[in-house]
Amino acid sequence: MAALATTAFALFLLFVSNFSSVSAKGGFTIDLIHRDSPRSPFYNPAETPSQRLENAFRRSFGRLSHFKPTTSSSVAQPNQAESTIINNRGEYLMELAIGTPPVPIKAIADTGSDLIWTQCKPCDDCYTQTDPLFDPSKSSTYKTVPCSSNQCTELKGRCSAKGSGSGSACQYEVNYGDQSYTIGDIAVDTLTLASTTGRNVSFPKTIIGCGHNNDGTFDKKGSGIVGLGGGDESLITQLGTSIDGKFSYCLIPFASEGDQTSKLNFGDNAVVSGSGVLSTPIVKDQTRKTFFFLTLEAISVDNTKIPFSSSISGSGEGNIIIDSGTTLTILEQSFYSKLEEAVDKVVGGERVSDPQIGIPLCYKVSLSQDLKVPNITVHFTGADVKLEQQNTFVRVSDDTVCFAFAPAQSLSIYGNLAQAGFLVGYDLKGKAVSFKPSDCTKF
Repeated sequence: MAALATTAFALFLLFVSNFSSVSAKGGFTIDLIHRDSPRSPFYNPAETPSQRLENAFRRSFGRLSHFKPTTSSSVAQPNQAESTIINNRGEYLMELAIGTPPVPIKAIADTGSDLIWTQCKPCDDCYTQTDPLFDPSKSSTYKTVPCSSNQCTELKGRCSAKGSGSGSACQYEVNYGDQSYTIGDIAVDTLTLASTTGRNVSFPKTIIGCGHNNDGTFDKKGSGIVGLGGGDESLITQLGTSIDGKFSYCLIPFASEGDQTSKLNFGDNAVVSGSGVLSTPIVKDQTRKTFFFLTLEAISVDNTKIPFSSSISGSGEGNIIIDSGTTLTILEQSFYSKLEEAVDKVVGGERVSDPQIGIPLCYKVSLSQDLKVPNITVHFTGADVKLEQQNTFVRVSDDTVCFAFAPAQSLSIYGNLAQAGFLVGYDLKGKAVSFKPSDCTKF
């Protein structure tokens, strides 16, 4: 995966210095909308809760290609701003607006990607989109990054075939694992976020991708992606000192969402403090700056502690990715097998298999029955995170309950079911992720 150059960070700091709406002395909070919430454009009222869970599980497995090293597609060009990620299959959306006057969009919020992009007019070859396309010609604050500028070089953009003069826009290209892609102009414009207090928070000169050529399996109800990863072009990095390098989220458990929304916090609002806080170091991988790596040491099932090991990432530092866009927790096959054996030994129920779900450990449990659920603790370096039943088992039908962990021959991923009911804070200056058990419905 190609990421924007480290030298581009100085450029982002220049832009951050112009942010006036928020400073490190304050903070703000926005809604984080689950894609299956009635507030989501992806919401399908005809689906049952079981069908929504099955779809979420499939997206978890489909998202695995996001974290595997891949080669560029045939349409990629040398020295361009490029990455290879899964398409808009993330689990949460955020409401924002681009331009002056602001044009509202709902975009996938993704901790596993970096670029902020939306479809733009004129669209040479675009997928069908329900909402109006963003028209940069109507924004008084929109400005393309010139192809001949130092910024374009720093951003590893490319010049279009039409020329490389000062009037030619610097271009980006993002290729996806399913052969979908977006190509467009690298630009700066005002980004506005809708705070839960009713006060809009604006950030001038935010770097965005204005997509003029986008095709593949994108959903017509989606308007783009907001990258919340660790790369230089992500929203988090661009907000920089204005949020003091801090953001956090509190995810409402899947079964209790309804019309309620999870929350995404920035700056002082994102500080995780008080009793019960557990913190673990973020391990930076300079070749994969997008992802937030943690170190998983072991997982305990009641009193049985299983040391983590992996033939893929090893047992050293930075062996698991924390990701809000993956529903299940994915573990390397050999370690998962040991965990499954320990869990099954405690539960001891009647096992059932449902190939539609794709999860290996499921039990036959009617609505009137209780499942004997073990106490499961995830041991990160310096943080022993004790999970609740809502984090470890999910009811997928009236008579089936499944373990919310699954095996794969890939890097391990700490998914959002395991994170639900916790305030999860990222301190990029302090290089740590913190967990605090919380009632996320009260934020």
